Amino acid sequence: MGSFRLRMAGTGNAFAKTFFNNNAVIETPGHRMMVDFGITAPMALHRMQIPLNAVQDVLITHLHGDHFGGLEELAFQSLYRYGHKDGKVSLWLPETLADSLWENCLKGSLYDERNGFVSLDRYFDVKLMKEGTTYRIADGLKVEIVSTPHVPGKPNYALFLNDRVFYSGDTVFNRPLLDHAVHDRKCTALLHECQLEGNGVVHTSLDELLTLPESVQAVTWLMHYGDEMPDYVGKTGAMRFLEQHKTYEF
Repeated sequence: MGSFRLRMAGTGNAFAKTFFNNNAVIETPGHRMMVDFGITAPMALHRMQIPLNAVQDVLITHLHGDHFGGLEELAFQSLYRYGHKDGKVSLWLPETLADSLWENCLKGSLYDERNGFVSLDRYFDVKLMKEGTTYRIADGLKVEIVSTPHVPGKPNYALFLNDRVFYSGDTVFNRPLLDHAVHDRKCTALLHECQLEGNGVVHTSLDELLTLPESVQAVTWLMHYGDEMPDYVGKTGAMRFLEQHKTYEF
């Protein structure tokens, strides 16, 4: 597979104000996909001068507001402002998330006065995903989901992008998965969430990531951090911060 461009619409955690929610824009020629679409995603895209109808695909890793909370606006604008004139946005969902996303998260706000409570399919082209299957999102972009531990009992997923880039999603420290990504999958980049202060609990702490070998740190990019990030520049070993709205090629 060819390379893709990545721009982070936001690099912050759920409570970040400076850096917005940790949502990624992945671009291949003629195509744009979002990984997660949190509460701040519409504003972040506006600042990046990307209209909502320029996003063809959205993939949701788990059901916390900083990862799905912007879908209400995306649904309404896609249907009522743009009229789905270019087709519905494809919403890629691990199959374990689909029912809960509608019933517990979006059903109330997406009520339709003419048709009543309908379904996600009224607004999106829903595509369900299974673990262990590789999905071709567009020319030059394929994705595989893998389950990771986050909040107990709550489904959560990381991604393998084009077989060579690992994108963590939210997760507690999972050294075996990182070893698998580097040694078995031969990933050349790890894009990993990082809680800079305190114990990780349901996230991965900087202290835990600093236990990785320097060779692994050298290919690790940190994201999903707090607004205190500038205080940690130069304190992350060989790891680097992904920066909001900056363009990277992987």
